[in-house]
Amino acid sequence: QTGRLPAPLGLSQVPPQSVCVCIKSPDVFVACLFQSTIELFVNRLDSVESVLPYEYTAFDFCAVEAEKRPSENLGQVLFGERIEPSPYKFTFKKSEKCQLVCNKKYNTNLPTDKTYMDFLKKGMLLNYQHHWIVDNMPVTWCYDVEDGQKFCNPGFPIGCYVTEGGQPKDACVVNSDFSEKDTFYIFNHVDITIHYHVVETGELGARLVAAKMEPRSYKHTNADAPDCQGGPMFIKNKDSGDMKIPYTYSIAFVEDKKIRWASRWDYILESMPHTNIQWFSIMNSLVIVLFLSGMVAMIMLRTLHKDIARYNQMDSVEDAQEEFGWKLVHGDVFRPPRKGMLLSVFLGSGTQIFIMTFVTLFFACLGFLSPANRGALMTCAVVLWVLLGTPAGYVAARFYKSFGGEKWKTNVLLTAFLCPGVVFADFFLMNLILWWEGSSAAMPFGTLVAILALWFCISVPLTFIGAYFGFKRTGIEHPVRTNQIPRQIPEQSFYTKPLPGIVMGGILPFGCIFIQLFFILNSIWSHQMYYMFGFLFLVFIILVITCSEATILLCYFHLCAEDYHWQWRSFLTSGFTAVYFLVYAIHYFLSKLQITGLASTILYFGYTMIMTLIFFLFTGTIGFFACFWFVTKIYSVVKVD
Repeated sequence: QTGRLPAPLGLSQVPPQSVCVCIKSPDVFVACLFQSTIELFVNRLDSVESVLPYEYTAFDFCAVEAEKRPSENLGQVLFGERIEPSPYKFTFKKSEKCQLVCNKKYNTNLPTDKTYMDFLKKGMLLNYQHHWIVDNMPVTWCYDVEDGQKFCNPGFPIGCYVTEGGQPKDACVVNSDFSEKDTFYIFNHVDITIHYHVVETGELGARLVAAKMEPRSYKHTNADAPDCQGGPMFIKNKDSGDMKIPYTYSIAFVEDKKIRWASRWDYILESMPHTNIQWFSIMNSLVIVLFLSGMVAMIMLRTLHKDIARYNQMDSVEDAQEEFGWKLVHGDVFRPPRKGMLLSVFLGSGTQIFIMTFVTLFFACLGFLSPANRGALMTCAVVLWVLLGTPAGYVAARFYKSFGGEKWKTNVLLTAFLCPGVVFADFFLMNLILWWEGSSAAMPFGTLVAILALWFCISVPLTFIGAYFGFKRTGIEHPVRTNQIPRQIPEQSFYTKPLPGIVMGGILPFGCIFIQLFFILNSIWSHQMYYMFGFLFLVFIILVITCSEATILLCYFHLCAEDYHWQWRSFLTSGFTAVYFLVYAIHYFLSKLQITGLASTILYFGYTMIMTLIFFLFTGTIGFFACFWFVTKIYSVVKVD
């Protein structure tokens, strides 16, 4: 990513103990500097048992005073990332053993110290994890899992807890010395190993290619002159009085000629579990798509072809009177739907979300939004959503006009404010809970104002511009005229009634994505790194095809049953996939997560409702446009007297 760099001007020789460290701001590449000091940065701490992340300083760990923290981009702020400098600083190629960072002293009789100690115990009880960064690389804890595989976790726990019954929780199972009942064991020492690659292509210095660590717990014989000896550092749950926790580290450097700088993330990504399931997921989805494609092709080529040929050969009035099936409703099929205003607003917002998702995933596939670019994915999505107000306004206005609507001011205001307003209101309530809990994920007031400014000053005006052009154009021309008197819809069988059709319509699209959904939810709630954007883009294409084909199939069956109310039905049929997504999210919460606490539960379901609404608009819009194309196509090739 840096390419080959010439030696810096004025430097004929770089000190032998130097490293080429790539310095990056969150969104802009700065430089590759030759330096001998390696800085370690700390990020927010999170847990799989709580939705609430906290800043590093909230736990009263060793901190550095008066150093400027790196600036975060919008995506990092939204995800609650808070990167700060740390007192851990190393000299390249200089190994050190059991170096003291700081001593933390507590007197639990003092209210402030007792609060800090209780918070530290809570962090260990809920298995909160550190996230450290060296040269934009996560410092990983690699350990063996089942089948002899090694898993590299980009985080490591504060400590662990042994219950009153003597049952070790979480990381306490790794050491048999962690056996005292009702006791907290704190990982107060880290053995860090930095792997580097000496540059042999004309550039000087070396590049860091991996940073690994092992968390340890040492009581130390003398806390002021640590020797990394003695038993583990523990805190009895009911202990009180004076306590001292020394924090130490050891650092070693290892040359690694196998790992190239460009592929230094691979060892983390390859150790992620379940990557082989991806191919099964894709094959499963492709089978569903082929099945649906075959059904649609059969209808289009055989049934429709025969129907159209028969309808076009009818000459006599008697033949016309014997019409049946979808041809009978040609005078009503383009009749404006009820609540056309709301449908057009949903279509506008859905179009905005669809284009945003497509472009974001496309850039992610090209590697612009990799895990190395922290927060880039969310930043890209938000910026695209803001800039795509014009298509939203245009689509909403165009369809509202074709539905015969005349309240264009209400339409454009609803397009600009209804769906974004619901999302923002939900997000604001979640932010209040985060703020109340003191979480690092609580958005600062300035960022909140910035998002509102993006919405009101850029997105809303662009929506008005799109709506202006949408209303200015002539209405959508339909291939057949609409009768003045609506045709009576005959009694429907069970499977052609609205509700059963809508419920059935969402099953197949959900079947295509539910395995991928597991990985996405894991990355959000279990803090696992997500990097398989190629798979995700493929699943996105499969989802679009499946939603389109399933909706077209059901639309054809309903038209054959002489039910011409297809507009809302096509939107809801495809959009019902979001209801299955919600059910799966509830199942995931109950079966996969160990989230405890009312605040975390409310936050989980609050954010899930935002995702469900966005997914509903996204899939519903796909279904409507597919059905609109299908209906326009079949009625445009039929001769109507």
